Amino acid sequence: MKILATSGGFLPSDYGPFQWRRGPIIEHAFSLAGAPERPRICHVGTAHGDSVNGIAGFYRAFAGSDVRASHLELFSMPNLPDLREHLMAQDVIWVGGGSVANLLAVWRVHRLDEIMRECWEAGVVLAGVSAGSICWHVGGTTDSFGLDLRPVTNGLALLPYGNGVHYDSEERRRPLLHRLVADGTLPTSYATDDGVGLVYEGTELVEAVADRAGVAAYKVEAVDGRAVESRIEPRLLDPDGR
Repeated sequence: MKILATSGGFLPSDYGPFQWRRGPIIEHAFSLAGAPERPRICHVGTAHGDSVNGIAGFYRAFAGSDVRASHLELFSMPNLPDLREHLMAQDVIWVGGGSVANLLAVWRVHRLDEIMRECWEAGVVLAGVSAGSICWHVGGTTDSFGLDLRPVTNGLALLPYGNGVHYDSEERRRPLLHRLVADGTLPTSYATDDGVGLVYEGTELVEAVADRAGVAAYKVEAVDGRAVESRIEPRLLDPDGR
């Protein structure tokens, strides 16, 4: 039962937006799945409205490789006849970024909340970036409702923590997460700078990993009515995700 919750994953290229490259965090997801020779990974882009560009970028990243890539669309209807069967057959499920509030609502309509829990309990690695990180937790900070960040508290709660993403690149994320933890809106929370992932086994955080130097993960907990933040130094991954 493993989850890789990140503020990173695919890397940009010099060829323009959505020209994604596999990064160390993506490779690490395969490692967590046991490094199969021909890994199966399914991209779930609900949070970005099943963007055609995002789906294309995902497939480009694995073109010419032994990775068996697939995707799940829910707009305007599911593209797969049996969502559960397909997702249960994966080594890794990768959830993209966007609106976590919309993601959670649409998933529940299609019972994906139940299916994702089944996949997790069966040993499929659940992974994702931004909205695809927050969704596994109790909740976190989100721009799903507009430019002003707000809390989301109805995550899948596979992990009994709050989650903060883009901690170093979006300056309003940190103070809001501190406030939400201090006032009890969110429980003890874990946050990531860009390029950092949190590795959970069961519901326990076992390590933080990074695809670049100089970044970190953080634990934020309430102590005597105030938020106390502690830095977690991530392990720097090599290009193969080790």
